[in-house]
Amino acid sequence: MILEELGYNEKFENYRLNQKLDTFDVGRVILEHKERYAVRTKDIEYDAEIIGNLRYSATKRSDFPAVGDWVAISEYDENKVLIHAIFPRQTIIERQAVGKQGEKQIIATNIDFAFIIQSVDRDFNINRIERYLAICNISNVTPIIILNKIDLIDEVELSNLVNSVEERVKDISVISISNESNIGIDLLKEKIVAGKTYCLLGSSGVGKSTLLNNLSGKQQMKTNTISASSNKGRHVTTHRELIVLENGGILIDNPGMREVGITESDGGLDNTFAKIALLSNDCKFKDCTHTNEVGCAVIAAVDNEEIDGDSYNNYQKMEREKEHFESTVAEKRKKDKDFGKMIKRHKKSRKNKKF
Repeated sequence: MILEELGYNEKFENYRLNQKLDTFDVGRVILEHKERYAVRTKDIEYDAEIIGNLRYSATKRSDFPAVGDWVAISEYDENKVLIHAIFPRQTIIERQAVGKQGEKQIIATNIDFAFIIQSVDRDFNINRIERYLAICNISNVTPIIILNKIDLIDEVELSNLVNSVEERVKDISVISISNESNIGIDLLKEKIVAGKTYCLLGSSGVGKSTLLNNLSGKQQMKTNTISASSNKGRHVTTHRELIVLENGGILIDNPGMREVGITESDGGLDNTFAKIALLSNDCKFKDCTHTNEVGCAVIAAVDNEEIDGDSYNNYQKMEREKEHFESTVAEKRKKDKDFGKMIKRHKKSRKNKKF
């Protein structure tokens, strides 16, 4: 194997040379679980830990390695390495950290494509698909929608579901598959390009781990059934892991996510809800929130059914989440800045007392 088969490219190599990291080996983080890492090089897979300087200089969770990262490493024991540096991430898929206000959680890094997997048999939800699309658009990752478990519904139901997705979501590939009967699996394999990295996104129980097993031709991940009592998926994958497929594609599996909070959008919502963004140019007020303003072109389009009402409500919900996240981040930064000033004043007063 060569590094390019793991997704390495010229940008990473230029960074390595410019930062004088060429005395270290290069590897990609393929597993991260409770601050335990596995790093794969072109020759071998290592257990890894970060050096003390990286740990002590970290101010947030994103300063630590994540699955998909390229890192500079040195071997210190048999099959064990130290991580000295994390290369700049070309893309980052992240969400709001669950239970932590104003903080992000990295799902995976250096991703080219994301498979957004939705099961058609239980809690099929286009709002959730749009939410994952927003995360992909924020991250500049190309999304592909996968409708799974189509063996459980008839062709008419499937056609209706596909049409409902394509009416709400424009210009995104939609592939229908069945992990059970292997319908559509070969078509999906054709979408996977050697050297490109793909991430599986979806709730628990939609079939992500089973799909990974089918794509790899091996029992890479444990699988489970839907809970009969709650009709919800059981968490089987408990960590993120990167796997190289036989056809050369690189796939990252993730634990199921029941909460997918939106962070700063950087145009991600505008790309996801392109029609709303386009119509907003015709609103009477430049700072229109599209909620109750007179002369709002978006509200008029919803009333005229030019924009789907559910999609509009979903947009407003994610917009509120984004605004709340950004205001929380700004508040935390102000508190940190005020705390820093207080520490400086305290040190200065103590210094003056000595004289």
